[in-house]
Amino acid sequence: MHESIDANRPDSYAAANRDIIRVLLKPNLGWAVLFIIATSMMLYGFWCEFQQLTWGLGIAGYNPPIMWGVYIVTFVFWVGIGHAGTLISAILFLVRSRWRTGVYRASEGMTVFAVMTALLFPVLHLGRAWQVYWFFPYPNQRYLWVNFKSPLMWDVFAISTYFTVSAVFFFIGLVPDLAVVRDHSTGLVKKIYAVLALGWHGTDRQWYHYMGAYGFFAALAAPLVLSVHSVVSWDFAMAVTAGWHSTIFPPYFVAGAIFSGCAMVITLLLPMTYAFKWHAYVNMWHFEHLAKMCLLTSGILTYAYGVEYFIGWYSQNAYEWGIFSWRATGEYAWAFWIMVFCNCVAPLPWYFRKVRTNPWALFIISIFVNIGMWFERFNIVISSLAHQFDPATHAYYRISPIEYGIMIGSFGWFGFWFLLFLQTLPAIAIAEIKEMIAPPVRGAAHVEAK
Repeated sequence: MHESIDANRPDSYAAANRDIIRVLLKPNLGWAVLFIIATSMMLYGFWCEFQQLTWGLGIAGYNPPIMWGVYIVTFVFWVGIGHAGTLISAILFLVRSRWRTGVYRASEGMTVFAVMTALLFPVLHLGRAWQVYWFFPYPNQRYLWVNFKSPLMWDVFAISTYFTVSAVFFFIGLVPDLAVVRDHSTGLVKKIYAVLALGWHGTDRQWYHYMGAYGFFAALAAPLVLSVHSVVSWDFAMAVTAGWHSTIFPPYFVAGAIFSGCAMVITLLLPMTYAFKWHAYVNMWHFEHLAKMCLLTSGILTYAYGVEYFIGWYSQNAYEWGIFSWRATGEYAWAFWIMVFCNCVAPLPWYFRKVRTNPWALFIISIFVNIGMWFERFNIVISSLAHQFDPATHAYYRISPIEYGIMIGSFGWFGFWFLLFLQTLPAIAIAEIKEMIAPPVRGAAHVEAK
C-alpha cells in the first residue's frame, strides 16, 4: 500500500502535540550511547587541533604541492550537506510542496549544524587560529584590510551569510512550536521556552506577521542554494590548475550539494522516525520523494562527469586530458571508481519503487551516496594538486593521523549538535502538521450525543 501523510496522519491537534513533544528532554539509552560516541569523536578532534596549534601545520601533512588536503575536502563536503535543508524548507515552501512538511524541520537543523561544522575549517586552515578576526573587514589601527581576491575570503563571506540567514529562518519557523512546548512544560523549563517563544499566543495578528516574515526569509534563502556552493566552486574554477579551470563547476557543485544533502536527510531521519515512532508524520511518502530528488541530482552529476571527460578530450590540451585520464587509471584510481560507483551506480536501484520504499535499501544507499560525495571532493582536490603541470612536482598524498582526527572530530561536532537538537527542540513542525489535520468542530460532541 502506498503510504502518505493522509493515510497515517493523527486525528487531532492534541495527538500531534503529544506525539512530537513527548521525546523532548527525555533521553533514552540509544540516544545516550550515540551522544557519548559523538562527544568522544568531537573531543578527539579538539585534541588533534590542539596538537596542530602546538606543533604547527607540518604535523597535519601540510606539504607542497598538496596543502590542507582533507580539510578542503571535508569543508566542501559539509557545505554541500547544508544545502538540502534550505532546498526543502525554502524552495519547496515557495512552490507549496506538501511532502516537505514532515522532514523540513530536521533538515533545517541539519543545515545549521552542517554550516557550523563548515565554519570550523577556515579557522583550521590558519596556522594561527587565534588571529581569525583578520578575516572580517573592520576599521583597525593596523590599517589592514582583507584580501577579497583570496578564495578563502570568499568562503568566509559566503558561509557566514548562509549561516546567518539559515539560522534566522530556522528560528522563525520554530516560534509557534516553541509556544506549544512552553504550554506543555512547567517550572524553569517553561520559563526558558517562554523566552524563546517570544510571547507567541497564536493570534491573527501574530500569524499574519509570522507568515510574512517566513515567506520573506524563504525567498531570501532560496537563492543561497545556488549562490553559496557556486562561490565554493569558484575556489577551484578560478585557479589555472588542470582539472579545476572549468565553467561547469558551479552547476556541478550545486547538484552535488543537493544530492549529498538529501541523502544525509534520509540517513538521519530514517532511524529517527523508527526510534521515536513518528510514522504518522514522517513515512515512506517523504523518503520516496527524497530518493527521487537524489535520482535527479545523481543523473545531473553523472552527466557532469561525462562532460568533464569530453571537454578534456575535445580540448586537445595535453595537460587537461592528462589529469582526467590519470584520475581514472593512476594512483588515485581507487578514489575515482569509489566516487563513480557510489554516485552514479548505487542510486540506480531507487528507480524501482520497491527499493526506494524499503527502509534498509534507503538507509544503505544513502550511506553509499555520502561516502561517494566525500570521495568526489577528494578526487577533485587531491588528484589535481598531486598531478600538476610540472612532472617534478608530482606527489602521492597520504592522510596524516591529525587530519584523520580532525575529520572524525567534525562528524562528532555535527552529531553532538544534532542529537542535542532532537532532545530540546521539536524535530517536526507541529504547526504545519496541524494544517493537514481536520480542525475540531465546535459543538460536534454535543451533536453526536443527540
